[in-house]
Amino acid sequence: MMRQPIITVMGHVDHGKTSLLDYIRGTAVAAREAGAITQHVGASSVPLDVIQKLCGPLLEKFKLKFTIPGLLFIDTPGHEVFTNLRRRGGSIADLAIVVIDIMQGMQPQTKEAIELLKNFKVPFVIAANKVDMIVGWKTHDLVFIKNFEKQMVLSKEQFNKKLYELMGQISQIGFDSDIYTNVDDYTKKIAIVPVSAKTGEGIAELLALLTGLAQRFLESSLKMEAKGPAKGTILEIKEEKGLGTTADVIIYDGTLKVGDTILLGGIDKVIKTKVKALLRPLPLVEMRDAGRKFEITKAVSAATGVKVIALDIKEAIAGAPLISVANEKDIPKLEEELMKEIESITLQIHKPGIILKTDALGSLEAMSAMLARKQLPIQRMSIGPINKNDVMEALANLEKFPLQAFVLGFNIPVDVDAKALAEKEGVTILTDNVIYHLIDKFEEMILKKKADTEKAALAGLIWPAKFRILPGFVFRQTKPAVFGIEVLAGKVKTKFALLTSDGREIGEIKNIENEGQKLDELPAGQRAAISVDGITIGRQVKEGDILFTAVDEESFRKLKAKKELITKSEIDCLKEIAELQRKQKPTWGL
Repeated sequence: MMRQPIITVMGHVDHGKTSLLDYIRGTAVAAREAGAITQHVGASSVPLDVIQKLCGPLLEKFKLKFTIPGLLFIDTPGHEVFTNLRRRGGSIADLAIVVIDIMQGMQPQTKEAIELLKNFKVPFVIAANKVDMIVGWKTHDLVFIKNFEKQMVLSKEQFNKKLYELMGQISQIGFDSDIYTNVDDYTKKIAIVPVSAKTGEGIAELLALLTGLAQRFLESSLKMEAKGPAKGTILEIKEEKGLGTTADVIIYDGTLKVGDTILLGGIDKVIKTKVKALLRPLPLVEMRDAGRKFEITKAVSAATGVKVIALDIKEAIAGAPLISVANEKDIPKLEEELMKEIESITLQIHKPGIILKTDALGSLEAMSAMLARKQLPIQRMSIGPINKNDVMEALANLEKFPLQAFVLGFNIPVDVDAKALAEKEGVTILTDNVIYHLIDKFEEMILKKKADTEKAALAGLIWPAKFRILPGFVFRQTKPAVFGIEVLAGKVKTKFALLTSDGREIGEIKNIENEGQKLDELPAGQRAAISVDGITIGRQVKEGDILFTAVDEESFRKLKAKKELITKSEIDCLKEIAELQRKQKPTWGL
């Protein structure tokens, strides 16, 4: 017996993922979503007879006898849900559609989606959505290839321009692609199907392609023993009015029945319970939006999305496995296997490192994989809200390893006590509900902390500076000399000794003042008055002269070792000062 292939729909925010499925289902889920963005996980079953009706003769070109029962679509509100479609060694998704707005091209979340699919080895096609937005585009026919031929020249040219731009962007991340009609080998080239979720153009071609690929390449992997124990993965655990705690589950193997003993993965234990009820959305009804359009059923077989009602499942976690038990004697062995799977992800990884907390096993895997590729160490990772213990563990790194004193939280809250402790002790907590945003925030903060740490190490050093005595702005010639300057490079600070342009050391800056306000330092490009002890204007120096700060050898060596922290003009200034110093002391700085 063959099960339905599981197909995930992924892509950047607002590129049309839900609208695409809406057209297929003939519903309006997207219109009722907050901000038109999918807020909760969904699953929709599209039977083979509906596909055949929509596709008509388009399926005939595959010259296949279709035996798959249909397609099961998973509509993902974010890539974290895709990562929850997990089983040991990979993903339960058989195929994926990456939806890309053809007018906008690749976006950060698009790249992240493709990266996840690549990691989980899930084949995918690209739906280049919103072709109806091409200038002058008209919908004469819902089959894209036929409709394209009826467009005016300008529209064809703009479409081709956008298509080639998209192909170039896909090439930059390591994949060859082309419009699906030019693809001969789907194992070597990504097929792009131009579509419009608004008009329905290209939808039949997309469905035909997915159905043909599933039948041709996945036939062996879709075979299953329908009567065997159920295997599934938890997408969401939630409280629902009138139902209590429910689990949205995708069953990818076997059959689950009411009354079955099931084992589910929890935060730190395996949960054993019995199925009280099974609710299945009707065909073409999206699981999130089903309302009363669920049917109570006694059993479900793979592949399907189902709402499971059972006692004591509050502590089950999204991304964890669910299995039914055929023989009670197998329970200890199955429990041990489930715990090993969960612990393999939540065990400590590396010390010192950051603390990582997420909402689900799948997102924990995705985050840890991305951080590992960036060589950012993780000390401990687990599931659940950020608490005081997480902050205390990060705090232990603060003194010796300040760049590891972080707690990252994906799609989870922060306890009030944990937040207060982190603010008091200087531990950084970063949270977000988009994976790539969180990692970007973390990398930016690492760079900032690194720069702050290194700048602190340079505090107290004599900074290079070059400035000019402004003609006509000598206010006092001596004891102390007071005159106007313009800083040409670096920054002038008080208590710095000065050098003349022939390397003689003279005087020391006593004060810096601008419009009656005393300043600690004056950066390049600024003007102000300074007072200098030990010189007389007209004797050691005169109006228009260029002066430098007298950088000592220790400051010179430390600044030279940290050239990345000073500007190019400051480096050039430092070189000038070194040459001047060597005029008086030939071995200076060597």
